[in-house]
Amino acid sequence: MDQWFKRAIIYQVYPRSFFDTNNDGIGDLKGVIVKLPYLKKLGVNTIWINPVFVSPQIDNGYDVSNYFAIDSQMGTMDDFEELIRTVHRMKMRIIVDFVMNHTSDQHPWFQDAINNRQSIYHDYYLWKESEDGREPNNWGSFFGGSVWEPNPNNRNEYYFHLFDKKMPDLNWKNPEVQRSVTDIAKFWVKKEIDGIRLDAFIHIAKADFTQDFISNSNEEFPIAEIMYSNRIELRNYLRGFISELKQINPELFILGEAASANADLIADYASQNHNLCDEVISFYHFADDRTKNNHQLNFEFQPVKLDLAAFKGKMLEFQSKLQNVCLPVLYWSNHDMARIATRYGDPEFVKESAKALATTLYLQRGVPIIYYGEEIGMQNEQRDSLNDFDDIKVKQFHKEALNQGYTDKQVLHMVNLTHKKCARGWMRWDDIRVTSKDSVFSFYQSVLKLKQQPLFIEGKEIILELGEHIFAYRREQKYEKAWVICNLSREKQTVVAPQYKKILLKQSGVKMVGGKIMLPAWTSIVLLDKVEDQNDTEDKY
Repeated sequence: MDQWFKRAIIYQVYPRSFFDTNNDGIGDLKGVIVKLPYLKKLGVNTIWINPVFVSPQIDNGYDVSNYFAIDSQMGTMDDFEELIRTVHRMKMRIIVDFVMNHTSDQHPWFQDAINNRQSIYHDYYLWKESEDGREPNNWGSFFGGSVWEPNPNNRNEYYFHLFDKKMPDLNWKNPEVQRSVTDIAKFWVKKEIDGIRLDAFIHIAKADFTQDFISNSNEEFPIAEIMYSNRIELRNYLRGFISELKQINPELFILGEAASANADLIADYASQNHNLCDEVISFYHFADDRTKNNHQLNFEFQPVKLDLAAFKGKMLEFQSKLQNVCLPVLYWSNHDMARIATRYGDPEFVKESAKALATTLYLQRGVPIIYYGEEIGMQNEQRDSLNDFDDIKVKQFHKEALNQGYTDKQVLHMVNLTHKKCARGWMRWDDIRVTSKDSVFSFYQSVLKLKQQPLFIEGKEIILELGEHIFAYRREQKYEKAWVICNLSREKQTVVAPQYKKILLKQSGVKMVGGKIMLPAWTSIVLLDKVEDQNDTEDKY
């Protein structure tokens, strides 16, 4: 456990919505600097900042048109360098988001490519001729529709875009692309950042474009994950890229984003023998209960609750398969999904469920990532009109839902509860109750303070089965054991108390009565037992 990032408690800053210092309606880098003492007080020691490069902002900064400069809406390079200095002065670390799969269509490389087929930059992107005036294959974009878009200057030539059509994918088969992207990353590493998040790295290798994707779906352009995700070739591209960055800073933290990766793939990407990622963010650990969903509509915009049984199984799988490889990345929310208080929280127990869910996840073995505002129980913001969502998938969902008898109001309600845009609202600074002992903020402080203890960093984890509505686990190290017991339901739950010597943390209303723990709706407790005799290892469960 000698690598600094294994003790990281990460806070994701979405700068556009975090804090605005010049009153232009957009959050900025100076706003992040101003609020660093708040983050320090919360108990985080690392910040991950979403993209701040020059961008047309089609996808909130993930469409980069100049990788070597700071977007003027965010501030200046001087502001960025001051942020790094201030973070380090406060004994914290900073991780920068790095977009490596695609650029903006306004990037000079792409502009040259579409205007001059003989340009060296034409081969920086992925192209396919159309033989019949149609898209080269049936692969679907994550943003809806086809992955193919005609070259505006040559309608028979299509370029590949896995995300928005204004975000063309780079051709990582081209050594010049590998060289250029590596040079960009090295520029930022030399600014003395501490880590780099590799956005969508699992998509930099694609299958041969001559293949259609065979799907049971009746969609014209189905999502074809196997064709452009987690392909074996990407390891070769990534290995050289990371090797050069580590030569500049051997302690640089490589945090890969692999949305669709299961535990086996994460173990592969994070294996020390492969020299790829140090840790991996995946969406795979989420377990949605969709029993009440309409299976004739897109699941993406239908609210869900936590399927606790499935979640237990997934966490058991992650903990067991990553035990000797890397630490799991523990997070409930990010900029690409609904906020945890909206998605899995309980509207009748907002504060209680926010606290219980924090205890459930962040004291497990792994590195926590707190999404901005989560620590005060922020929920999705509510939009007034479906016109606020410039999203082809929302438009399709709206059309299909109306055909099935839903009203505009019902559709808007569902989209507000599920859309990522609603999870990117302004940080509610006026709602923060830093001094209130009963606030969600104060509870997060307590959880993160515990997380800094060796038992909760290095201790072994054993997931326990204490009931249908209980998520419980034990952390143990040497002569210490801790039991974390969480009631994730509206009903009061009672469990037999294990042997313990101290209560480390408990929510209001939890009681110990006659050797039993009484847990009201959405509450949790953490108990510590110190074994005096090293031979005394017996426990009740």
